[in-house]
Amino acid sequence: MTKDDFTNCRLCPRNCGIDRTQGEGFCKSGSEIKAARAALHFYEEPFLSGGSGSGAVFFSGCSLQCIYCQNKQISREGTGIIISEERLPEIFFELKEKGALNINLVTGTHFTPIIAKAIERAKEEGFDLPVIWNSSGYEYAETLKMLEGLVDIYLPDFKTIDSRIAQRYYKAADYPERAKEALAQMVKAAGEMTFDTSEMALKEFEEEGLMKNGVCVRHLVTPGNVEDSKAVIQYLYETYGDNIWISVMSQYTPMETYDLPELNQTVSEEEYEEIVDFAINLGVTNCMIQEGSAVGESFIPEFNGEGIEK
Repeated sequence: MTKDDFTNCRLCPRNCGIDRTQGEGFCKSGSEIKAARAALHFYEEPFLSGGSGSGAVFFSGCSLQCIYCQNKQISREGTGIIISEERLPEIFFELKEKGALNINLVTGTHFTPIIAKAIERAKEEGFDLPVIWNSSGYEYAETLKMLEGLVDIYLPDFKTIDSRIAQRYYKAADYPERAKEALAQMVKAAGEMTFDTSEMALKEFEEEGLMKNGVCVRHLVTPGNVEDSKAVIQYLYETYGDNIWISVMSQYTPMETYDLPELNQTVSEEEYEEIVDFAINLGVTNCMIQEGSAVGESFIPEFNGEGIEK
């Protein structure tokens, strides 16, 4: 990592060119790493969080800035604590001591060079849990190459395949193309998908065990966009088949009243069932689905600085 990574920042497709050593980029972040929570998290896909929990580190700021963000407290509002580059690998080891099954790096795209260095340092000191890169999918493949050999599991969103929806919700008409390129790099870097099916792992999740390497793509269904969701799933399955998992999420929750009327409601059972049926009829087998009980603010963690400072 060099200072130049932040002085004319081009780490993400926003390409804002801001000197983040002097101010904030589009991502609402400077050049010092900032995080809002590091704790066991139990609401990821079961082969990631099991029963003991994923060691989730929630970074502050975000390069996408979805209009309906459920974590806007940290993505847009600045909640979080600045920490040193040396502190981050310490957090990894502390989460391991608490029983984490893996380290889950949530929305760290805009800090990629620092995070890569932290993972490298932790591994040099003997850290051996799988590392998850949990992101919006709006990333440059070139930036993701910094993580090759360091990240074991990629957990990106693939929000939409329609540039009009991407512009409407994210002010990023190029989202579909950037997400396709990023995902291709993730699949290449992750290599063959593998699971730990040891007795311990099957106790954590008896159906599959725990993922060790691979890619799981999340698609959050949004109200009124059934055909777009079908197109996303079709693209993912026709491109990658059973080499990835697809997680079809029903948990969309309006966090405020939006100017876009379709976003002021949850996804209906009929919409979600139509999408799931489409995936099944398409032949998707590596598919995670959610129950309606996943909807609600109770599933959003408290960003109170837990686990960040020593």
